[in-house]
Amino acid sequence: MAEIVIKAEDISFSYESDHPADQIPVLNHLNLEIEKGSFVAVLGHNGSGKSTMAKLFNLILTPTSGNLYLFGKKFDEETVTEDEFFALRQRIGMVFQNPDNQLVATIVEEDVAFGPENLGVPPAEIRERVDAALEIVGMKEFARHSPHQLSGGQKQRIAIAGIIALRPDIIIFDESTAMLDPRGRSDVLATIEKLNREFGTTILHITHYMEEAIRADRVIVIDSGSILLDGTPAEVFSNVRTLKSVGLDVPQVTELLLEIREDGFNLPKNVLSYEEGARAIADYLNQKKGRSSR
Repeated sequence: MAEIVIKAEDISFSYESDHPADQIPVLNHLNLEIEKGSFVAVLGHNGSGKSTMAKLFNLILTPTSGNLYLFGKKFDEETVTEDEFFALRQRIGMVFQNPDNQLVATIVEEDVAFGPENLGVPPAEIRERVDAALEIVGMKEFARHSPHQLSGGQKQRIAIAGIIALRPDIIIFDESTAMLDPRGRSDVLATIEKLNREFGTTILHITHYMEEAIRADRVIVIDSGSILLDGTPAEVFSNVRTLKSVGLDVPQVTELLLEIREDGFNLPKNVLSYEEGARAIADYLNQKKGRSSR
């Protein structure tokens, strides 16, 4: 049985307002488990609570009620010591939407080294971590460049390298591809997949892009602070009407085949990619042709 690295048990969270009696609820009795080494995509419209959930898991916020377990340990502000708190924070990295907000140095390799230096990592190990992190994100040749002269996608990969250099077990990507052009998004997603597939990093990827979500092992849909859907990409995106009812899109090919199927054509429901869609239609036409030639 896979190790559970994040467990939310009946978690709720509300933001304080100007009047204590008028708290703003964001998450409602959330129950969720994340397995070690998994690649989980999280979807939800703006204000659904997905980014708040990510900040709870990264200990930026504290649940209003309920229990949060990280790596099997219950997180409780009253019982967790300061040293334990910082040890947990080091095991969970977070990459935000705007890479400029995470770049702090004028040279790429110095930026990547910033985190390990603040943790007191020995210089020789810092050098090793920086080189390895830049190699993983494909940016080693830019080590001596200024990060502010790079493209958006390259900046985001440098931000990811800075997190990798901290050697976390989990990395949360909070809409980290939202401000990038298609090429930048593709490069960053390839890096995310590499971290998960080759290095076993647990990934929580919050995104608005369906074509990114279909590449995850699991998709969670948050709506009004609660989990609406949870399953494999094929299982989740087969619920086209449900997703659209909460303001979310589905892969275009999935919607197309749904409309064709509703017109009486026997096509599969769990198609996610254009290649799968073309193959499903071709197979259907070949079957029809075979029957009509008999």
